Amino acid sequence: MKPKAILFDMINCGGCSRCVKACMELHGFKGDPEQVKDLSATAYTCLVPEKEDYTVRNLCRHCVSPACASVCPVGALVKTEEGPVVWDGDRCLGCRYCMVACPFSIPRYEWDSTVPCVRKCDMCIDRIREGKKPACAEACPHDATVFGDRDEILAEARRRIRKSPKEYYDHIYGETEIGGTSVMFLAPFPVESLGFKKILGTDPLPALTANVLKKIPTVLVCGGAALLAIWWITKRRDEVALAESNPRWKGMNR
Repeated sequence: MKPKAILFDMINCGGCSRCVKACMELHGFKGDPEQVKDLSATAYTCLVPEKEDYTVRNLCRHCVSPACASVCPVGALVKTEEGPVVWDGDRCLGCRYCMVACPFSIPRYEWDSTVPCVRKCDMCIDRIREGKKPACAEACPHDATVFGDRDEILAEARRRIRKSPKEYYDHIYGETEIGGTSVMFLAPFPVESLGFKKILGTDPLPALTANVLKKIPTVLVCGGAALLAIWWITKRRDEVALAESNPRWKGMNR
């Protein structure tokens, strides 16, 4: 199966909140979708007003190589072959390592629960496996949120940029950032203007973490050797100082 992806097009978005409403209804969450301004354990997506009357969606990016899954000690977060990064509340320990690891600050903790776990968008994985679109993409009336195979979504994004080069900033945010994501964005201006992180590089974060971990044994050995040398020098200095303070030593050196 080809991995799936979502494209969010800021220019087409009218800020109707139907995507938020569809997501909340599917997951049984209560509340006014127009009042949802941030992610939470009961709001997996939200609309954030941006400059010049544009609106941008915030939701899990479903990274191609997710940092959240790489740090989870119990495998509660998993990258599926369909594309979404899903979570298992029965496995989650509530350690919140994923919250620290996520470069987009997406996972949310169930602070009000007696047995809390971390929650986030799963791109409606059950619907995808049934051959359906995610609820948000199905509910969007303006093609602002579109769903399909990742390569087809990239082709569609490039087509829109070519068709209206004066409207779009020539960059597909999420195509290559940190190894690529399965939720990508088109905007009329640079991503810095959106409050998105730009300096992420193109290397997957788990690969960067692995490179650091590989160096830890060497660092420990070298650091340990350096500390041992400092300890020996300090110990030897104290011994010499003690010997020099001994009256017998002073008498021998007159």
